[in-house]
Amino acid sequence: MAFTEPAGAAAATQAPPQNIPQKIPQEVPKTTPQVPPQTGRAAGPDGILRRQAQRESAARTYARSLPIVPVRARGLTIEGADGRRYLDCLSGAGTLALGHNHPVVLEAVRGVLDSGAPLHVLDLATPVKDAFTTELFANLPPALAADARIQFCGPAGTDAVEAALKLVRTATGRSGLLAFTGAYHGMTSGALEASGGTAEGRVTRLPYPQDFRCPFGVGGPEGAELAARWTENLLDDPKGGVPLPAGLIVEPVQGEGGVNPAPDAWLRRIREITASRGIPLIADEVQTGVGRTGAFWGVDHAGVVPDVMVLSKAIGGSLPLAVIVYRSGLDVWAPGAHAGTFRGNQLAMAAGTATLAFVRENRLAERAAVLGDRMTAALRGLAAGHPCIGDVRGRGLMIGLELVDPDTGAAAPALAAAVRQECLDRGLIVELGGRHSAVVRLLPPLTLTDEQAAAVLDRLADAIPAAARRPR
Repeated sequence: MAFTEPAGAAAATQAPPQNIPQKIPQEVPKTTPQVPPQTGRAAGPDGILRRQAQRESAARTYARSLPIVPVRARGLTIEGADGRRYLDCLSGAGTLALGHNHPVVLEAVRGVLDSGAPLHVLDLATPVKDAFTTELFANLPPALAADARIQFCGPAGTDAVEAALKLVRTATGRSGLLAFTGAYHGMTSGALEASGGTAEGRVTRLPYPQDFRCPFGVGGPEGAELAARWTENLLDDPKGGVPLPAGLIVEPVQGEGGVNPAPDAWLRRIREITASRGIPLIADEVQTGVGRTGAFWGVDHAGVVPDVMVLSKAIGGSLPLAVIVYRSGLDVWAPGAHAGTFRGNQLAMAAGTATLAFVRENRLAERAAVLGDRMTAALRGLAAGHPCIGDVRGRGLMIGLELVDPDTGAAAPALAAAVRQECLDRGLIVELGGRHSAVVRLLPPLTLTDEQAAAVLDRLADAIPAAARRPR
């Protein structure tokens, strides 16, 4: 029709638009939304997996190594669409501090849903957010909580890393960054720059101490001392080529890097080195936070108080949430200098509050320390009879077994992949990490019982010799 036609002519000649509501309903519909017919076993797990492979990005990761279709979950257990049950020692890559669908988390989420509270609030203040920040601050290192600010970021840990890097660069007026070999901080551009696998960037790499594959070939306290001395010398050498950086970012335990715990004395030295030179220390607690390592935060083992803490995963109680907490002196941002549409996730805040409180009230960090020591000791006993286990290490319920070629001691990624598959065949979900993906990682929920821990160890102990017998 011509744009010059009168409105009446258009109305007479044009049919009304189809499928567009003529009136916006003002009340909630009385009917209950129907669940899609193809759910659970009726959908057919093979068909679901096939369609996933056809439709989803080639960048998918866990779906490749764990070809299961979860339909129900509770605590440590996942049930697949094929009816099989699995013990989940991946726990949402460390997100599920209380396991799947813990009652206190479900109750908190239902409470928000039933209250009629808004689910999306940008960065507005709400009672749900206030409860979350109050509980979080109550569990922070006291010296930080007394003078801290919090920034709600996008929903993923990598978003919080980006915010932390931007924060220290803004506050110091400097651009460089110190990070460590083997680090993993996320998949966005700035976080990737600070991670160990990048090929370029404004980041200077420092040696991260470890015993089994010490970069200086000595391990132990001597290796940690050499790593600290290297860092100090690099910063003070006028010909070192490293200007004073905006910050230094460190994981108290490197997770994706192979479950390498930072020695306490070394971490204290790093704190002294950065503090004396005015370099903000950023602790990436995305994987190590909320009791995972046997203390509420990974830095607590060393008694270190960082300038910035990057928090995600478990703080959302299984739902997406990421924040940074930092000294108020760094809070020089202008309004809107760092923002995001989905930083007001009310359901995640409620779930996070419930999780933080449950971990604190039930002393699950202490429980993780005791049970983690017991499991690590059992695995070291297993290693004594299996030369393909080169090392067992970790902290709390963050445990890794490095698989090696018994003849050469070289990392054995194919063997590790075979162990992962043998575990899956036995109903145990584990994942891999480390430089060559040769470290089998255990991240069970902090609610793990003694009986469940024994079942996990039994299945892993059965899977390792079975994998070693496979032709490769």
